[in-house]
Amino acid sequence: MSRLTDLIAQAKAKDSKLGADLDREFKVLSSRLPFGLNFERHSPEAVELPLRPIRKGDKVRVLPERGSAKKGDQRLWQVKAIHKAKKLADLELLGAAVAETKSVALEDLVVVAEFRDTIYPGLVSTGKVERGGDKPYHTVINGENYHVLKALTYTYRGKVDAIYIDPPYNTGAKDWKYNNDYVEGDDLYRHSKWLAMMERRLLVAKELLNPADSVLIVTIDEKEYLRLGLLLEQSFPEARIQMISAVINPAGVTRPGAFARTDEYIFFVFMGKASAKPVPLGDDWRINPEDKRTTKILWSMLVRTGTNARRVDRPKLFYPIFITTDGSAMHSVGEPPALGIDRQTIEAPTGTIAVWPIRSDGSEGNWQASPPSLWKAYEAGFVRLGKFTEKGMSISYLKAGEQKKVRDGVYRTIGKRPDGSVVVENPETQKRVIPNTAWRVGAHDASRHGSNLLKALIPERKFPFPKSLYAVEDCLRFFVIDKPEALILDFFSGSGTTAHAVMRLNRQDSGRRQCISVTNNEVAADELKALREQGMRPGDADWEKHGICDYITKPRVAAAITGKTLDGEPIKGEYKFTDEFPMADGFEENAEFFTLTYEAKDAVNHNLAYARIASLLWLRAGARGKRIDKLPVDGWAVADTYGLLTEVDKATPFIKAVNKAKALRVAYIVTDDDRRFQAIAKRLPDGVEPVRLYESYLTNFSFANGE
Repeated sequence: MSRLTDLIAQAKAKDSKLGADLDREFKVLSSRLPFGLNFERHSPEAVELPLRPIRKGDKVRVLPERGSAKKGDQRLWQVKAIHKAKKLADLELLGAAVAETKSVALEDLVVVAEFRDTIYPGLVSTGKVERGGDKPYHTVINGENYHVLKALTYTYRGKVDAIYIDPPYNTGAKDWKYNNDYVEGDDLYRHSKWLAMMERRLLVAKELLNPADSVLIVTIDEKEYLRLGLLLEQSFPEARIQMISAVINPAGVTRPGAFARTDEYIFFVFMGKASAKPVPLGDDWRINPEDKRTTKILWSMLVRTGTNARRVDRPKLFYPIFITTDGSAMHSVGEPPALGIDRQTIEAPTGTIAVWPIRSDGSEGNWQASPPSLWKAYEAGFVRLGKFTEKGMSISYLKAGEQKKVRDGVYRTIGKRPDGSVVVENPETQKRVIPNTAWRVGAHDASRHGSNLLKALIPERKFPFPKSLYAVEDCLRFFVIDKPEALILDFFSGSGTTAHAVMRLNRQDSGRRQCISVTNNEVAADELKALREQGMRPGDADWEKHGICDYITKPRVAAAITGKTLDGEPIKGEYKFTDEFPMADGFEENAEFFTLTYEAKDAVNHNLAYARIASLLWLRAGARGKRIDKLPVDGWAVADTYGLLTEVDKATPFIKAVNKAKALRVAYIVTDDDRRFQAIAKRLPDGVEPVRLYESYLTNFSFANGE
């Protein structure tokens, strides 16, 4: 080890970047567990940014000639100079043993960002749909999801209540890309590339989740569920993790020589005090709908039966229960007499009768609860008294699991009997439960309620394997039913099912939940070659319009809200389950669409990139109401939920305006002088968060990328 560290130090002296890379990889290897999930953390993962202007110092790739179906030169070059008049860039090959340079037309270059690079993100609005009045906006962000997650650390760090993701399943088909190329089924590193891709994103997502109370939900099939389970355990060691099996294709997918596949898996990662809440569920949530016992509260006999049921087996559980002579109440609980002491010698308090655990054959037995536990259960209404007979009295009680169901509202208390025991609402009509881990629910059929539903929303546009709208809705409901203003994130958004499901949940209880949907604008694998042969490249308008975000996600979210197809026709069909109504009614919701941008640090620092930073400030303040899209002429401005002070000399009128605002959350103050910032911050009203620009923004992204 010492020899390796010496060699790394020598490498740093000769080439700081190479030395830093070697040091990082050495630390990863040395920190690996002797058991568990070990995999190659492939580096660098990279993404092409076709919409990003070329700047001096950028890393770029040279694109193939127009009309070619080839991938082009995959090597990375650095831009050393730009000749605007000639529209050329001078390039130098990165990582080459022998220096290589050349000049290339700007239009033949694409900027590349490696995932270890520091980015300074912005957002450009590309449209919106407004039907929700003053409700918060759902947001759809077009961009590489790792970089978008980094951007969201500035707006939502520690604030997200639920993350639902349906990542690429790594089936070997062309369903996901790595480093600008599809990962093929015969790739020897297919699994470790998938794990490396997932780990990077999960670790950033962890920063966004509320550590005190939030949930991560991940769907997966049999190809990667074992590795995903281990990855989640290693990435979230402090969390509780549970996996359920859900039938999504009742017809089954035929596997030659094997069992037809009908289900997939869903991991639930519970952060902090997060827990699944009981919710109203239909009969098809029970494995056997005819088994009515599963929906009724279970009162158990207090006297023990079966093994270890004699007095001598558990003498401390042989004790008298003193019942009032009219049989209406427990007076008290006695102490267990020592073995050999005749129970008949124990005197009952005046006005009571002693009831002992006597078995059906007349022999002495024992109770199922200790004296303190029994009395505590009685006071809570969890003990029910029978009637006196010549053999004594039959006493029943609720075991710990049933008691919890009453406390959690699975069985809702509607009164008490004369003996003080609880009376609960009939679960046959209420059906408010937490289900088991095997879900066979008709509403979760991905074909009927995923593909067919999407076809109704955006006819003629196809998306492979969309989730059932109701399956996503049900997964989220267990965790946000009591959070009407929950913040929900999906960074593998695909067709936009999660945003759609959140709208459904809001309609059911007048909630104001927000969904952030993140997807890139990749074109489908079968279209990519054809588009290249037509002479198109990523970044061209005719290419981008076929991308997932522009072609599927945005139109689907817009259609769901408006209730109209792309042609302006009312959507045919009705929503099913829980809340049934015509799709043409749409939703009273707001949504805005954005594209991620990559800004220059100096431009941000000198107020030159404000127009692209503006949306991030709005998101951080709650994503509702008006947005301050331009630098204010007066040196300050106040919107619905935040204010912006760009000239500290105008602090006094700014503070006055802030005090008048009713729903203001954040005050952004642009200054390099920390003392002036602190002085202004002290004048803000309670409940308004002061944020210093652009120090908070630049520090967030420098820190996030390890600078």
